[in-house]
Amino acid sequence: MTLAEIESVFESEWVLVGDPETYENLAVQRGKVLYHGKDRDEVYRKAVELRPRRFVMLYTGTIPEDTAIVL
Repeated sequence: MTLAEIESVFESEWVLVGDPETYENLAVQRGKVLYHGKDRDEVYRKAVELRPRRFVMLYTGTIPEDTAIVL
């Protein structure tokens, strides 16, 4: 699925994407949805269970303005 398809189908959810294809700047272009849900911890647990070789975790909702993001 493309990133646009993922965002439209799984609105405001955490999405585990396997074998992601990325642009040169590493932004996600497309990949295979392995799991999704509203609970971030549940999706992380599924990633540990599945142990995909290459994956990304995406959040398809809007992050509140007063939220800090740590990289």
